[in-house]
Amino acid sequence: MKDKIVLVTGANGGLGTAVTQAFLDAGAKVAGSARDIQQTSFRSADFTAMPADIADPKGAIALVDQVLQKFGRLDVLAHTVGGFAGGKTVAETDDATFERMFDLNLNATFYLVRAAIPVMRKSGQGRIIAIGSRAAEEPGPGVGAYSASKAAMVSLIRTVAVENRDAGITANVILPGTIDTPANHQAMPKADVSAWVQPANIASLMLWLASDAAKDLNGAVIPVYGGA
Repeated sequence: MKDKIVLVTGANGGLGTAVTQAFLDAGAKVAGSARDIQQTSFRSADFTAMPADIADPKGAIALVDQVLQKFGRLDVLAHTVGGFAGGKTVAETDDATFERMFDLNLNATFYLVRAAIPVMRKSGQGRIIAIGSRAAEEPGPGVGAYSASKAAMVSLIRTVAVENRDAGITANVILPGTIDTPANHQAMPKADVSAWVQPANIASLMLWLASDAAKDLNGAVIPVYGGA
């Protein structure tokens, strides 16, 4: 990853922090984005904070433009942004919750990859790695809006993979089970955390998917379910 230009979305989140640090440790130059992120979020000269709201199409375009202005290219898009809502059946789910899940999990992904793909095609290479969810393939009760939005996101990324393989671009999705993050600890204080997936393990997989060793893997949907 030496001197690779990597854009990490959700860079200061429970998973994004581990992903950002992994790329920095591997020698990459990282543009870390989130709605609220500071330059002091990471102690590295190779880190650049880029606040953005990628659920807004103009925000996604502006973010990619900022990466280009700073670095001149974009080699890797590591997309960890997402949102969760649950606890209601499909019949009970209100419009606002349904729309919010699609805004955070599908629309934000669409706006971002739509902005990034032309940049990567111009350079003749690129890696797109998105974080989905086990619920995309194994939906359960009470998470209908979340599961549907993540399933749609998986379909979108797989389409990106097919459409851009001619340009040296790969696009793959990781489907984690429950991730061991502070937010999940707070939401599920009585859960058996021994079965949860460690952020560092997902970060290591993303690092490999971004490497030359993974150039032949494209359109993959990779389950990382931990001990569940």
